[in-house]
Amino acid sequence: MAKIKKFAGSDIEIAQAVYPEYALHIDEIAQKAGIPGEYIEHYGKYKAKVNYNVLKNGSPKMGRLVLVTAITPTPAGEGKTTTTVGLADGLSRIGKKVIVALREPSLGPIFGVKGGAAGGGWAQVIPMEDINLHFTGDFHAIGAANNLLAALIDNHIYQGNTHNIDPRKIIWRRCVDMNDRQLRFVVDGLGGKANGSPREDGYDITAASEVMAILCLASGIDDLKARLGRIIVGYTYGKQSEEQPVTAAQLNAQGAMAALLKDALKPNLVQTLEGTPAFVHGGPFANIAHGCNSIMATKLALQYADYVVTEAGFGADLGAEKFIDIKCRLGGLMPSAVIVVATVRALKSHGGVKKADLEKENLAALEAGLPNLLQHVENITQVFKLPAVVAINAFPKDTKAELDLVEAKCRALGVNVALSEVWAKGGEGGEKLAESVVGLCETTNNFAFAYDVNLSVKEKIEAIARKIYRADAVTILLNAQKQIEQLEKLGLDKVPVCMAKTQYSFSDDPALSGTPKGWTLTVRNIKISAGAGFIVALTGEIMTMPGLPPIPSAEKIDIDSASRISGLF
Repeated sequence: MAKIKKFAGSDIEIAQAVYPEYALHIDEIAQKAGIPGEYIEHYGKYKAKVNYNVLKNGSPKMGRLVLVTAITPTPAGEGKTTTTVGLADGLSRIGKKVIVALREPSLGPIFGVKGGAAGGGWAQVIPMEDINLHFTGDFHAIGAANNLLAALIDNHIYQGNTHNIDPRKIIWRRCVDMNDRQLRFVVDGLGGKANGSPREDGYDITAASEVMAILCLASGIDDLKARLGRIIVGYTYGKQSEEQPVTAAQLNAQGAMAALLKDALKPNLVQTLEGTPAFVHGGPFANIAHGCNSIMATKLALQYADYVVTEAGFGADLGAEKFIDIKCRLGGLMPSAVIVVATVRALKSHGGVKKADLEKENLAALEAGLPNLLQHVENITQVFKLPAVVAINAFPKDTKAELDLVEAKCRALGVNVALSEVWAKGGEGGEKLAESVVGLCETTNNFAFAYDVNLSVKEKIEAIARKIYRADAVTILLNAQKQIEQLEKLGLDKVPVCMAKTQYSFSDDPALSGTPKGWTLTVRNIKISAGAGFIVALTGEIMTMPGLPPIPSAEKIDIDSASRISGLF
């Protein structure tokens, strides 16, 4: 790829300066990755899907898996995806064969608060606009499969209800890939008998659908179909002790759902600004789902690269914990190293500084915020027994004294640390971090999970709460206790637990920043995602359908007569 003189600009301005003029044809990217051409399915010149049969017919080799996670998110931002992309480009620059594996963005956050989600500055994946807006249609296919199942449930009831489904106990909700609070709770089936049976219903955002989780955890089309069939859509009439689960397989839904998902299951191949191969596939949220890209994309990358750099959503207490305890457990994966991303601005935010004052030097607040970073690092190294390095994601207004303080404090505690300047310099700014990661990957580790999957549901929740969140105690409300008893009776309890918790705190209270002490985790609901293969424990006020902010990003996004998009971050 031709060298371009770097300039300071918005993410979309930088992406448009490179794409399409300097982008490599997707066949060149596939060749660079080593993927045979017969497995490449083109979506234009710069995007492709890779047929999953390549996993059966390719090399059995496995590269080193590098996980990028972060401190507890703040309004200041941490730059996790930016660091992931920049690290991959940095590894490529020092001569390593590398592939980056990322999640797909959801339209909801893009039009809501977040804006674009393909990295930032000179560390991005392209075509940035396509990736953020529809991409190859995976989210739409997932939404269609989800809503097909919803339609089949209500049609079954309308046509006589031979499975004795209690409409009050239907747990399968419809979904749409948009932040729309108006749809959280609805009443449908109105207008008389010909239009169905009136009942309470609701919508989740597509990223929260169990179909999304299933797609990201499936090992192939047969496994996908089997998992879809295991989805529990509701329960039969009767007392709680008598009711029985009703599955998608009982409604003969899994075949048609899998047919809708046959192309969505294939990983998407794109590239970074510097021409490094990138898989962007799957997009479950990390606060209400497991927050990782697909197992198929990760394994495909590991089959062809010496180093695979991937990320997990939000802070390490959510994304990294679920990446390890759910994705690695179910997919048979083991990370070789972990990067914990932090910024001076975010650490000052954890130290009590308001967003308006974050660009002012404040060493005292910075030091006060450091415990949040160190607790995340301790979790990685002491609970999961993995080697870790802190990546200080540098911003132009960070002062030398602030950067030096973070580095000195980390080193004083024996924590590996490297300065990352990938936003401004791309792969060149990630070379030091890349060299540190290569060194970590050569060390041995005693990889461990946070809990034994065969423990009781309560014991698994307590293990996460105490070891990862540092809660003093766990309270499971009566309704959740009954739900656990029901899962135990049905034999559905010996699976991992997916904690649905706020991303803004180690605790279940988003207002508690830093490292909260003396608090109790409250579990208010338990639900089974039998197809995905995990239990979801809902804590705090977690919503599966976000709303839009007072001034949504959608109001700033536009397109001109030349089809040039603006305002996308």
